[in-house]
Amino acid sequence: MRPSSTYRVQLRPEFTFTDAAAQIGYLRALGAGALYASPVLDATPGSTHGYDVVDPTRARPELGGEQARKELAARLREAGLGFVVDIVPNHMAVEVAKANPWWWDVLRHGPGSAHSGFFDIDWRRGKLLLPVLGDDADVAKLEVDGDELVYYEHRFPLAPGTGEGTPREVHARQHYELIGWRRGNAELNYRRFFDITTLAAVRVELPDVFHATHGEVLRWVAEGDVTGLRVDHPDGLADPGSYVRMLRAGAPGAWLVVEKILHPGEDLPQSWPVDGTTGYDALREITGLFVDPAGEAPLTELARSLGQPVGYAEVEDTARRLVTDGILVSEVRRIAALVRGVEPEAARGAVAETMIAFPVYRSYLPEGEAHWAAAIATARAARPDLAEAVDALDFQVREDPHGELATRIQQTSGMVVAKGTEDTTFYRYTRFAALNEVGGSPDDFGADVDDFHAMAAAREAGWPAAMTTLTTHDTKRSEDVRARMAVLSEVPDEFAGAVRRWTERRGIDEPSLNLLAWQTLVGAWPITPERLRGYLDKAAKESKLRTTWTDHDEEFEKTVAAWPEQVLGDAELSAEVEAFVGRVRGPGWSNSLSQKLVQLTAPGVPDVYQGTELWDLSLVDPDNRRPVDYALRAALLEEIRGGWLPEIDESGAAKLLVVHRALTLRRDSPGLFTGYRRLRAEGPAVAHALAYERSGLIVVATRLPVGLAASGGWRDTVLPLPAGEWRDVITGTNVTGELSAMLARYPVALLVRGDS
Repeated sequence: MRPSSTYRVQLRPEFTFTDAAAQIGYLRALGAGALYASPVLDATPGSTHGYDVVDPTRARPELGGEQARKELAARLREAGLGFVVDIVPNHMAVEVAKANPWWWDVLRHGPGSAHSGFFDIDWRRGKLLLPVLGDDADVAKLEVDGDELVYYEHRFPLAPGTGEGTPREVHARQHYELIGWRRGNAELNYRRFFDITTLAAVRVELPDVFHATHGEVLRWVAEGDVTGLRVDHPDGLADPGSYVRMLRAGAPGAWLVVEKILHPGEDLPQSWPVDGTTGYDALREITGLFVDPAGEAPLTELARSLGQPVGYAEVEDTARRLVTDGILVSEVRRIAALVRGVEPEAARGAVAETMIAFPVYRSYLPEGEAHWAAAIATARAARPDLAEAVDALDFQVREDPHGELATRIQQTSGMVVAKGTEDTTFYRYTRFAALNEVGGSPDDFGADVDDFHAMAAAREAGWPAAMTTLTTHDTKRSEDVRARMAVLSEVPDEFAGAVRRWTERRGIDEPSLNLLAWQTLVGAWPITPERLRGYLDKAAKESKLRTTWTDHDEEFEKTVAAWPEQVLGDAELSAEVEAFVGRVRGPGWSNSLSQKLVQLTAPGVPDVYQGTELWDLSLVDPDNRRPVDYALRAALLEEIRGGWLPEIDESGAAKLLVVHRALTLRRDSPGLFTGYRRLRAEGPAVAHALAYERSGLIVVATRLPVGLAASGGWRDTVLPLPAGEWRDVITGTNVTGELSAMLARYPVALLVRGDS
């Protein structure tokens, strides 16, 4: 069942099913069509996000368990709201082995376990390797406690009849081998989620595994408790197409969207029976509208002058090689071993080069053949010395596109692209971080308005029920931070001058992080030292330039940790930063309101991430999982529903007004939200007006507000309106096509016919 919109909540032990149920009245008043929840199945004890599922057969007890889940579903039904649940088919958590009953059984019984085939383990290579020790010598620190092997807080089961003797002797008898954690990347013999050894991949391509892992959720769908499913990370699956076909068969009436990251120009495979993606493509398209292409040259020169590489392709290539040559070595070796008739080292090189060269996350052979062919051609050109090995790889994959070799290289290419691009390049190539977003292309500086309208029309024609988004739990920064940062493209020289002064006074001795830090400080201001410190620590480690999560440069990390207090404690510098923020805050608010109205009214099903109905200046997780003040939002909404038209100010109530009006109209008048036609303004400021019509609905938004103000405002720019009277739903007033009057109070307008 397609919802009119969704409202995403992050469930955790501190915000349970019952807590979510307490907000149903607010969500109904806001206009939301469905509650969209983070994973609700049992997860690692204490998990704050739920993506580390340990038992897919029950609702998570720490969220209230089955009874609380049923009560939430019942109350949502009573309120007329749908219930969309996030599911995680690719992997299960094994960090706390005993919390995962299937994994515990595999450790105890090895290949003979009834659940051995559930996990993607290569038993051909011997015992299951568990990289949990400080180093290999720590086997001397193992202890036996009853029928368990103990290493500090880690516990592992003993195979029946193996508990006699010293701990080392007991360990030697098990189906698993505990090894030093540093050996994991190179020697691991089970597939994992990216490079996270505590998340073991699950073989949901097998029907019995699919039904075991999805039976409970599909029961909820069949009983009407769950109306939609969001599928996490389909690219990691052996055969995403077959998977979604099984899922659709099990949930024929559910709204079904997949977290598929589409590169520009890439489409979902037509054979997938889904309603669309989770909206990162829409995020990219909308964000680009508010970026001024004229800012590219000055900001590029700023980055270059500060010592940061400005060739995006080179930075990305280096980052991807870091992944294939270091982080995912065991995966590359496992794939290379499947290439017949090629010397092992050449096979490894061919596999790595091909995955590095992928123009998208992965192909879905035989669909997506063009992407595979492009990767092969690029790999062959990059390494002529490996041409024969690349050709052999290409032939064998095409020969059996559903075989193990083809499957593994496709599902692993997405890991290389994601880790190399999203989780490394986006923290290294920081020329203009507003573009460094999941699904984004930092080398595409600003969007062509004609292209935006074409893509919106195409979404309405092909994927009208796809999700659209501006903020998710995975975005690198919230929509409002991004909207303010977009203003920097309109004042690039002013920002460049400021950054040079600030860097000379309090710079970080790593160019990429330094530039990212100043952009983040401006974008998220005001921000506490604690929040900024946490963000910069993560950014420094993700970039892998001076320090990493596993190989620490302690002195550099201390320098980075001290930076927020030094900057915010420097009264003169802090005042200058605050003054600059004052210069871009207003235009940032204009961008925020405009991009939000576009997202909420353009083709697709819009999602509102928790709390973002007011200004939300959150950064990457875990910062974006902070508690939401729903009492404040409910109080402001009550005033808005009473007729209050708030000013555009620090309260963010103006954004709440726009969200409320748009969501309510979508829910109550769905017939208005069909079709798509571009509208064109006329006059001196046409470049700053974005307008389109749906079925009896017109949307008007302002873009590049700094340039608009500098040119004298709207002046006599008009938007010719179809015949009849038109009323702005946001302000409740009748309007004509004169933009200076229509957009006098707010930079956006949502028009319906006066008699509707």
